Amino acid sequence: MTHSLFKWLRGLIADRRGTVMVEFAIIMPILMFVMLAGVDLVRFAMLQQKLNRAAVSMADMVSQYDSISTTQIDQIFLAMEHVIAPFQMGSSGRVIVSSISRVDATDPVLVDWQRAGAGTATATSNFGTPGNNATLPAGFTVAAGESVIVAEVFYDFVPLMFEFVLPSRRIEHSSLFRPRFGTLSTLSP
Repeated sequence: MTHSLFKWLRGLIADRRGTVMVEFAIIMPILMFVMLAGVDLVRFAMLQQKLNRAAVSMADMVSQYDSISTTQIDQIFLAMEHVIAPFQMGSSGRVIVSSISRVDATDPVLVDWQRAGAGTATATSNFGTPGNNATLPAGFTVAAGESVIVAEVFYDFVPLMFEFVLPSRRIEHSSLFRPRFGTLSTLSP
C-alpha cells in the first residue's frame, strides 16, 4: 500500500495538465487590477488635456471681442461642454473668466471684472476678486494701459475604480490672453 501511495503521489506531482489553469487563476486578478486601474489613469490624462484645451479656448474666444457682455460670455460657457466632451461640467466643474488690467505704471494690477459659469462646482479665482489687486503668475507682467483675459477651469476628478491608485482631486488649469482689440476692462450687462 505504501508503494502504491508513493507511486500515486509521484504521478500527481509529475502531472502538468492543470498548471496552466492554476497559473491563469493566480495571474488573472492581477491583470484585471492593472486593466481597471489603467482605465482611471487614461481618464485622468484625457481630462487633463480637455480641461487645458477648455481654458485656452475660453480665454482665446473672449479675447477676440472688442467689447463683451455677460450674455456673450454665457454663450461661450455653453461651448465648454463640447470642448470637454465626453466629460461633463455639471456639479464637478466650473469656469471663471476675469479681466485684469493696469491703468498706468503707478497703479496696481487690478481684477476689473469676473464671470463664472459652465458648471456649478464651488470655485474661487486664483487671480483675485473684482476691484482688488490681482495675483499674477511669477514673471508675468501687465504694462500700463494693458489688460489680460484669464480663463480658469476647475474640475473635481473622482476615479471610477480604485481611489488608492489615483485619489480624487481638484484639477485646475488657467490660460492668459491679451485682448486683440482694446482692453476689455469693462463687462456690459
